[in-house]
Amino acid sequence: MNFTRWSARFPGTQRRAAARTEHAAAQAKRGEGAVPAARGGRPDPGAERSTPAADGHPADPTVSGSGSGSGSGSGARPGTGTAPAQRAAGVLTAVPSPDALSVREILGRLPALVALVHGPEHRVAYVNDAYTAGFGDRTPGAPAHESLPELGELGLLPLLDQVQRSGKPRTAKNRTAPGGGSSYTVTCTPVEFPKPGNGTGTGTKPTATPAEDAEAHHNGILIHLADVTDHAEAAERLRASERRQREAAVTLQRSLLPQELEQPDDLRIAATYQPGGTEAAVGGDWYDVITLGAGRTALVIGDVMGRGVRAAAVMGQLRTAVRAYARLDLPPHEVLQLLDGLAAEIDASQIATCVYAVHDPNEGMLAYASAGHLPILVRDEHGTVRRAADPTGPPLGTGGWLHSSGTIALGPGSTAVLYTDGLVERRGEDIDEGVAALERALAGAQGTPTVICDRLMRALGVDADHDDDVAVMVIQQPARAGADAELFHNAALELLGGIEAAPRARAFAQGVLASWRFPVELCDLGVLAASELVANSLQHGTPPMRLRLRRTDRRLIIEVTDGDDHLPRRRRAEPADETGRGISIIATIASSWGSRRTPGGGKAVWCEFALPDK
Repeated sequence: MNFTRWSARFPGTQRRAAARTEHAAAQAKRGEGAVPAARGGRPDPGAERSTPAADGHPADPTVSGSGSGSGSGSGARPGTGTAPAQRAAGVLTAVPSPDALSVREILGRLPALVALVHGPEHRVAYVNDAYTAGFGDRTPGAPAHESLPELGELGLLPLLDQVQRSGKPRTAKNRTAPGGGSSYTVTCTPVEFPKPGNGTGTGTKPTATPAEDAEAHHNGILIHLADVTDHAEAAERLRASERRQREAAVTLQRSLLPQELEQPDDLRIAATYQPGGTEAAVGGDWYDVITLGAGRTALVIGDVMGRGVRAAAVMGQLRTAVRAYARLDLPPHEVLQLLDGLAAEIDASQIATCVYAVHDPNEGMLAYASAGHLPILVRDEHGTVRRAADPTGPPLGTGGWLHSSGTIALGPGSTAVLYTDGLVERRGEDIDEGVAALERALAGAQGTPTVICDRLMRALGVDADHDDDVAVMVIQQPARAGADAELFHNAALELLGGIEAAPRARAFAQGVLASWRFPVELCDLGVLAASELVANSLQHGTPPMRLRLRRTDRRLIIEVTDGDDHLPRRRRAEPADETGRGISIIATIASSWGSRRTPGGGKAVWCEFALPDK
């Protein structure tokens, strides 16, 4: 094919040319402005094409002699305007037509890589200078898979087949050459070559034999490769930066979560955290287990609204504050009240939901308070799942709300689940539907807490590509029997006060500890601790009083309750003082001790002794 004479009609060119002609005719009819002689009649397109200028623009009509008419005596050129008065009047000048431009010249000057192929084998018809500079010289007439191997490396040969079959353009973005080379966005556009012998002046034979006509392939594809290496590298740098930020947020999040959960004597606990998928930023979900002493355990789960490092940082501060407030051994609603004020001070623009619960093995209850969080689910020993009822207050950080506590039974054989909204919330679904699905999954989940965590995550469809982070904590109160049950005992004595209360307490403690087959030394320390706690209650408390002894597989717990809410503190007694040494003695002989206010009014003072390993 002779590309010197081959040209194309660009889309819209004819419509724009016709519009310009109609506009000029309308102006002449209305008499608006003077039309220069060069535009008085439409030049012959053939004449324009026959005398193109060297730069690709139409030749000067004054040279070709086509500029007769009024106002043209000065030889005004169509491309440069007319007289100054006419230019001042805003008369439109003639616009060069792209019909006179050579397509080969246009393609050759493009900075993008351009190739033209034809036929079912995509034989090479033309490559421009940029293509030659990028990939070297190519042999015209050879099939693309031989002469253009780079197209195969970019995976474009199937795309060429699709374009040829469909007759529609196709674009492939960010195709990278093997070996980490340049990246290209490739557009394949179908083109149609004039058939030989149609008299279009394409440089082919005026007539063609049937054999030549059968061998001729008149459908081609224009391949345009735009080098987008810089854009691809910038996008990759951005993705790498996002990955680093995500990894930093995940690392921060995991480092702020407990690395190893505390395991109370009476409960079995497991928890898991699953960050959101790669398209989701890390959130502020957290959980914690805090042993309070005297066999009681605090369980916490929360979710800071927001994403990224900031949410993880706020989460870490709240978790630290929860552990500090838990050491005060306050009721759940008072802990949330303190957290509410702290959350507003940390960041007033971020709020958080939280559940704080305390398990007391002596009562078999879970006391809890909720700040805008989802309800706790408890499955009893018969398989019935219940939701923890209200009270539920607004999220932390909103202020102006008095939280309150509630209770739910957690007896032997029961399983409780605390979770964040990522487990049950789905787009387009009501969150109650997700909670109901979790109830059904919990009803059929059996096994250890770790196994139940995994089963609940799978049942709710949480995987590595989940769109939100998820925290789940499972708590079991095992039903003990046989030899295991022999390691857990409770004994209590009601004290009415009076001078006989202390001797009764010592005798009761001596008999119970001996029946539990403790070593003599531990029995003596236990009796001394019980005597001092009862004496302290008789001295500073009010009836009713109770002495409770509890043993687990790891410790002995001695606790005395009374009706006065004044908490004792350890102080240094002077030599002449007759009182003030009881708590110091307890702190010296026991592994740990503490005190708290009881919900119904009054206080409890306790101490613990670690049992020797068998």
